Amino acid sequence: MKDSPDHDNPRKVWMGLMAKAPEGRVAALLDAAMTRPAYRWLRAPEIGTAMVRGRAGGRGAAFNMGEVTVTRCALTLDDGTVGHAYVQGRRTADATAAALVDALMQGPDADRIRTAVLDPLADEQTDRRAARATRAAATKVEFFTMTRGED
Repeated sequence: MKDSPDHDNPRKVWMGLMAKAPEGRVAALLDAAMTRPAYRWLRAPEIGTAMVRGRAGGRGAAFNMGEVTVTRCALTLDDGTVGHAYVQGRRTADATAAALVDALMQGPDADRIRTAVLDPLADEQTDRRAARATRAAATKVEFFTMTRGED
C-alpha cells in the first residue's frame, strides 16, 4: 500500500482525503464554504464491514487481517451529478458530507470546493504525518561499533 497521492487519478486523491479526515471535519469545512445543495439519495448511509488486507513486512503475501466498520452512501444532485462516499466507522454525517463534496467536485463548483474543503484537509493530513514522523524520530536509537584495534 502506498501512502502518496496518485496524481493520475484526482478523484482517488480527494476521496482518500475525505476518508482519512477526522470525524466531523469534512462537514464543518463544507458548511463553512457554502449552503448544502439539494440532493436525493441513491443509497442512504449504510453501516457495514469491509475486509482489511495486510502484507507481512509490507511486501510479503497478502492476508486477511480482519474487518473494519465502514459507512457508505450515494446521492445525486438536482443536476444529475452522482457522489459516493466510504468512510471508516459509524459516521453517517461524515459519509453524507463526503458524498456531497464528491458530487460538487464533478461540477462547476469544483475550484471553490477544492480551495475551501480539500486543500485544508490535505494540509492537515500533511501536518499529522509530519507530527507522527517527529514522534517516531524521537524514539530512534543510533547503533555504532567501535574498532578495538586488534586487527
